[in-house]
Amino acid sequence: MIRTRSPFRRTTVLAAASAAALVLAACGGHGDNRDNRDNRDNSAGPGVHHSDTASPAASAAASPGQHNAADVAFAEGMVPHHRQAVEMADLAPGRARSAEVKKLAADIKKAQDPEIEKLSGWLTSWGEDVPAAGAMDHSLHGGASGGMMTMQEMDQLEKASGKAFDTAFLEMMIKHHDGAVAMARTEKAEGASPDAKAMADAIVTSQSAEIAHMHKLLLGTS
Repeated sequence: MIRTRSPFRRTTVLAAASAAALVLAACGGHGDNRDNRDNRDNSAGPGVHHSDTASPAASAAASPGQHNAADVAFAEGMVPHHRQAVEMADLAPGRARSAEVKKLAADIKKAQDPEIEKLSGWLTSWGEDVPAAGAMDHSLHGGASGGMMTMQEMDQLEKASGKAFDTAFLEMMIKHHDGAVAMARTEKAEGASPDAKAMADAIVTSQSAEIAHMHKLLLGTS
């Protein structure tokens, strides 16, 4: 007697086999992805995991600014130097006769006030102390350095007015700028901080131009 298989039974078996194959394929695919992910992670070393997007904290991380002893000396010296220039410039509106001297004084103040803030910020970020206001006053009684005025010279300027003030201001500020340019050139040659060296370069350019302008103004006051 010959038995024949029911078409329904054969269809059921084939369907079950196809479903099993799909399940195995799905499991195998997940395993391959996991293996590939593990291989990527292991290639970077233990404990390192990759992600499609870098961590914001890692992207924002920054190391302390590059600097050396010359940068610190430049900032520490230029802060009181600029402060004195601003102090001299503040005398001009009420004492100068020349409109050009008044404008020059205003330009000096406008340029050097922001530089004082930058220099002070660098010193703080480098773990150094910002020179206190008036810290140079005592040493200036015996003589100035870096082109700075002595206390006697500052008193003389404060007491002057009119044409006498214009002449004294220009002569003193030329000397003051000469000192700043020398300090800036030292920073350019010996410093390491790109920001400090850039400021030094700007000081050499701007104050050299102002020195030339002040010499011309002096000729007009004579």
